[in-house]
Amino acid sequence: MSRRCEITGKGVLAGNNVSHANNKTRRRFLPNLQESSMLSDILGVSVTMRLSTRGIRTVEHNGGIDAFLLSTPNRRLPEAAQVVKRRILRAQAKRQASA
Repeated sequence: MSRRCEITGKGVLAGNNVSHANNKTRRRFLPNLQESSMLSDILGVSVTMRLSTRGIRTVEHNGGIDAFLLSTPNRRLPEAAQVVKRRILRAQAKRQASA
């Protein structure tokens, strides 16, 4: 499992530890990833994703996972988020066809 947010695409960054003696050694800056399950109103189930804390706040700010994915263009979403978006669109079309 990669260390990458499934919404924002935020991943691992690299840099240097710099000591008081100005010695430089390589280090990694890891994103704060959380296993988060969010309730999808359209699908009727909870969707589990590995999101950064900033990604969780972004989704909640936009009104939930459904509203966030439907309002974001595909070119700005990673592949994992596009898969969930397609599931939501299919369920939404099926619900409108039966109503």
